Amino acid sequence: MTSLQTAPRFDTAITGGRVIDAAGELRPATLALSGGLIAAVLPASEPVEADSTIDATGLIVTPGLIDLHTHVFSSATYLAVEADRIGVHQGVTTLVDAGSAGALSFGEFRDRVIDASATRVLSFVNVSDLGLTAGNTELVDMAHVGTPTLRALLGTEAHRSIRGIKARMSSSVVGANGLEPLRAARRLAEEFELPVMVHVGNEPPLYSDVLDLLVAGDVVSHAFHGKGGGLFARGDTVSEAARRARDRGVLFDVGHGSASFSFETLERALEQGFAPDLASTDLHSENVDGPVHSLATTLTKLLAVGLPLAAVVCYATANAAAVIGERDTLGSLAVGSTADLSLLRLSDESQLLTDSEGATRTSRRTLSAVAAIRSGIDQRTVGARS
Repeated sequence: MTSLQTAPRFDTAITGGRVIDAAGELRPATLALSGGLIAAVLPASEPVEADSTIDATGLIVTPGLIDLHTHVFSSATYLAVEADRIGVHQGVTTLVDAGSAGALSFGEFRDRVIDASATRVLSFVNVSDLGLTAGNTELVDMAHVGTPTLRALLGTEAHRSIRGIKARMSSSVVGANGLEPLRAARRLAEEFELPVMVHVGNEPPLYSDVLDLLVAGDVVSHAFHGKGGGLFARGDTVSEAARRARDRGVLFDVGHGSASFSFETLERALEQGFAPDLASTDLHSENVDGPVHSLATTLTKLLAVGLPLAAVVCYATANAAAVIGERDTLGSLAVGSTADLSLLRLSDESQLLTDSEGATRTSRRTLSAVAAIRSGIDQRTVGARS
């Protein structure tokens, strides 16, 4: 007697939308989710049995967006914003806090932010034990930098919620210490096999000297700012130090921020074949209402300068997932990946956009977030969070 084979039944089916496939093309498909994972990617025409259905008609379904540079330690730092406000409420499933917490405050950060948020929150811990809890000059005193306290924390937290080490290499932050905080971060990164993220701003230290200390997998945030020095080193061409760093595998991130993204700088870089590798926001309380607003708005700004949709999505999904050590679990629509998904609307409406210097561009295509699905759960179904 031959048994009849029944079609599998899934927890959730996402129907009617278009996905971005491995080739970067939009195509209609149904995503089937079970047990918090992507269980199948099916042709749109194929019937599917599921306990619940999400109608994504007219939307793009991407891997869950990852914002690699944010500040969400709202209980202890002066400029943070609440994680879910810029996370799942804006269609972003994973946030990385970039250096708000240091070793001394990391326990509080874990309890009050990481464990308390619907959004997945990870960290690039500050190389200073103070983090940003004591103001804006955390690297002036080397007694707080690269300490045994931080080493002990990395020994217990690395490869869990801590995914890298942050060092802000601007003159106002490092004082007379120059490159020493970065050297300390680099030593710890090598010991614990983590990447370093550097904030680059006003010199000194020299931009080229900072880049020369970085290795494959490290991240240069604010890479396209319009300040003196930087990517063009006060010249007309992308600096040799930047090209050498890219050749070594150093990654260049938009890291928008209040004062760190220039349309003109990015456009000049693109003309010379130097595109971003990553797209993050540096969102915090002083720029969430403008000029940054959201990750979707930042991605729209990249569309406005002519970057293709597939590349822009990749910056904030697959590329970001690789930085945080989640290449096989996040940032992908592959079967078996974590069911972190973003539902986005791509419209033909024009939008006037502003960079950190007040310059404007008009995008002919606008990305906006509709929903975030975190580990298979539609965050719209769990209620708004304050």
